[in-house]
Amino acid sequence: MRTRLLASIAIATMVATTASAQTGQHVNPVVDLLALKQPVFGIYAPRNARPPRNAPATTDTARQKSPAELAKDALGYTGADYVFDGSMEGDFDRGYGPFVEFAKGMTNNGVAPKVAGRLTHPLFVKMHEIAPDPAKAAQNIARQLDLGVNGVVFVNVESPEEVKAGLAAMRFKANGGTRPDAVGNAPAMWGMSEKEYRERADVWPLDPRGELVNFTIVESKAGLARVREIAAVKGIGVLFPGAGTLRGVFTTTDASGQRVFDEKGWEGAIQQVLAACKEFNVACGYPANANDIELRMKQGFSVFIIGWGEQGFRAVDIGRKVAGRADPGATMR
Repeated sequence: MRTRLLASIAIATMVATTASAQTGQHVNPVVDLLALKQPVFGIYAPRNARPPRNAPATTDTARQKSPAELAKDALGYTGADYVFDGSMEGDFDRGYGPFVEFAKGMTNNGVAPKVAGRLTHPLFVKMHEIAPDPAKAAQNIARQLDLGVNGVVFVNVESPEEVKAGLAAMRFKANGGTRPDAVGNAPAMWGMSEKEYRERADVWPLDPRGELVNFTIVESKAGLARVREIAAVKGIGVLFPGAGTLRGVFTTTDASGQRVFDEKGWEGAIQQVLAACKEFNVACGYPANANDIELRMKQGFSVFIIGWGEQGFRAVDIGRKVAGRADPGATMR
């Protein structure tokens, strides 16, 4: 009996030690949540509202906030696990400049906001499509990482080769990747030395100590046809169906010129991505809102990108409640 008891204690201690090693050790809290298979809630970075059509230029100018002010707004909301920016998906250079200023605004006197050694608002950013020019994409991924982002999102992925090229671009050459040795302002954003940054700026889960996370989005019929191959690529942190884009993919025009939405086909595509996630044990993400987040969580989706604003904050609240994760005291309500 005593031997069995000691063995049980030893096993319990080992399990607790393993759990402790998996959680609380990362600067990027999203990594720990993913490692423990906990739901993750991200919020879009706040943006200036588009001006009304035909509005006088002065009317719009008066309402615009600077990137630094928008960053202050983002820091004021504490309910989400990460902040998401999609401005560089289309015209990279046009979106890059304002994002540089936004990223600077997310720091506090050059040191990233932290609680207990962990970033309070890790940054995740969209990348433009990789396939048309992988070399150019690799350069731009490096530029994003040098700003101190914690995650890079690959859009409209249609092959495993695209994912592999993108993941290589996120990894320093010393880790088997293609990222140049420059680190830019990233160490300051993470609140650590350049040496420590180099040691920790690798892709999780390829490197258990890594702090960088990849999101991969499948949002075309070509991508859906190879979704199992894509999901099988080691290094993807989260796989998403691009629900918004897929809605257009599954919308056609009938003989009368009316737009017809194939809801059954669209939902089937979303479930196809989810099935691939489950098969290859990859977390599955979804761009949720307050009306569907509970349903998507029940289906098995666990990582969410949610719009900024009151409805988005409500979606985060619902998700945290369903997940049994205590509200950290979100503000801006």
